[in-house]
Amino acid sequence: MTSSLSPAQIGLAGLAVMGQNLALNIAEKGFPIAVYNRTTTKIDETLNRAKIEGDLPMYGQYSARDFVLSIQRPRSIIILVKAGVPVDQTIAAVSEHMDAGDTIIDGGNEWYENTERRLVEAHSRGLLYLGMGVSGGEDGARYGPSLMPGGDFEAYSNVENVLKKIAAQVDDGPCVTYIGEGGAGNFVKMVHNGIEYGDMQLISEAYDVLKNVGGLSNEELASIFDEWNRGELESFLVEITADIFKVKDELADGELVDKILDKTGMKGTGKWTVQQAAELSVAAPTIAASLDCRYLSGLKEERESAAKALSDAGMTEQVNAVRGGVDKKRLIDDVRQALYASKICSYAQGMNLLRAKSSEKNWNLNFGELARIWKGGCIIRAVFLDRIKKAYQRNPDLSSLVVDPEFAKEMVQRQAAWRRVVGLAISAGISTPGMCASLAYFDTYRRARLPANLVQAQRDYFGAHTYERIDRPGAYHTEWSKLARKGNPSVAALH
Repeated sequence: MTSSLSPAQIGLAGLAVMGQNLALNIAEKGFPIAVYNRTTTKIDETLNRAKIEGDLPMYGQYSARDFVLSIQRPRSIIILVKAGVPVDQTIAAVSEHMDAGDTIIDGGNEWYENTERRLVEAHSRGLLYLGMGVSGGEDGARYGPSLMPGGDFEAYSNVENVLKKIAAQVDDGPCVTYIGEGGAGNFVKMVHNGIEYGDMQLISEAYDVLKNVGGLSNEELASIFDEWNRGELESFLVEITADIFKVKDELADGELVDKILDKTGMKGTGKWTVQQAAELSVAAPTIAASLDCRYLSGLKEERESAAKALSDAGMTEQVNAVRGGVDKKRLIDDVRQALYASKICSYAQGMNLLRAKSSEKNWNLNFGELARIWKGGCIIRAVFLDRIKKAYQRNPDLSSLVVDPEFAKEMVQRQAAWRRVVGLAISAGISTPGMCASLAYFDTYRRARLPANLVQAQRDYFGAHTYERIDRPGAYHTEWSKLARKGNPSVAALH
């Protein structure tokens, strides 16, 4: 089938769950689409869904050549396959039949440097390229995701009308914007996922404290999270958490959540986020704590052995002792406030990482616009993202969300409850590494003077790394060991 015979305005290669759903979304919005997959049964399955869901304008092609030639020029082809080598293989298969000015759009969770390499390779063949983050899972892909395209602006212009129609729609527009050059779209999606790691960890800690210190049932937890989802914590993750507590186990008594093995999987974007934070010297302790917890969760057998070994050594559970003196109503409200304040710190860390990378790569990221496109469709969508958007509109050079006047007031108002929750959890032996990391971040960031002066003195002592003084300019080195023993102050100034 050639372009003269086919009305396909866009193509999509890769028909696993995300690809199928995005293709159906595009077709449903009135854009005739050609679809292709190496496994032909996936093509038939997708076409069947298109027929069942309203005889949608979708055309299956069973070879890479027929697929490419069936799309109107200039062609735009979305690839939704597993990141890494499969993307390169799919690009090789379709680009062979593409013409100068055509566009390839990778919609996977790709490492941003791979996108930058593919951009250069595409340009050498006269092709345009976008690396596009797609958030929202299978439901988002089908009914409206948050889209984060970066790369060639001309490529974005070619598909802007499609992307704006298929993206989630919120009160101030579709949840898509041109992110920036190079791998900006993939990097932003990576940090989005890092924030998501932090968010999920913090919610799990709130659950842990309420269940084990507060003694709340799953029914009570469902009710509490439902209530929270009607206030400042309104978000996709809080909403689905409430739902999870309501689901009964079909194979045994009780609720399903209690039967799930406490080992967390991961795809790698959280690890990349923490690695990039380290590379850029940006503190992201909440996100790092959430990653560490996923690693520790994987050590199920070791944790069970540790529990036994420490019990044998005389370790006793403190939860019951602490639970006896807890005011449940106050605890619930304290946990709500602690969760909110901790989440703001997690988002602040993500935004600061984006700012550092934007500065390094000259991407000129618009942080208010990023918060806006995360308001719908994506996993971290939350009502306070609108307020984050407004914070960056008030001050595009905001150093941290924590010091935005509106958020600063809220952090101050919530800090007493936050400290009570963390202190109570510690005394009960319940680990809250995300909340602790957020609180430590807040407390460190707000202090005008830190004990880093001692660390710098130690560095100068053992490594002659020098130090600066608070009362005069220049770099200084001291012979610490000699002077400590002599008690004779003599400092060599280095200018």
